[in-house]
Amino acid sequence: MFSVEFKVRDYECDMQGIVNNGVYFNYLEHARHEFLHSKGIDFAELARQQVNLVVVRSEMDYKAPLQSGDHFVVTVAFEAISKLRFGFRQQVIRSKDDKVMLEALVIGTAVNAKGRPFVPAELGLLSNK
Repeated sequence: MFSVEFKVRDYECDMQGIVNNGVYFNYLEHARHEFLHSKGIDFAELARQQVNLVVVRSEMDYKAPLQSGDHFVVTVAFEAISKLRFGFRQQVIRSKDDKVMLEALVIGTAVNAKGRPFVPAELGLLSNK
């Protein structure tokens, strides 16, 4: 399972002293980009080639809040969803006790320069690994 380590920064917390719900999107996105990079897929290079990876759906189940200073990992598992869509199953896991803080499924597709959806060969290969 691919994972990226993080630490909660003070400014990511809201008035309640917990990580703001919107910040989790950033954690998940960064982990997905690192996952793709680890597989030799350069998100920025694809964009330069007018291949844009886009999120079409996000599902997040918040289990418990992270707080300032917490160390945690975000995991990423790739799966084919359909002919034109792919998914990333992700978890946010607090490091000190391995508690699952969030579970997510982020579904995406790629669009070409004409705005038509497709799955690039690079991503198609990931479902076979």
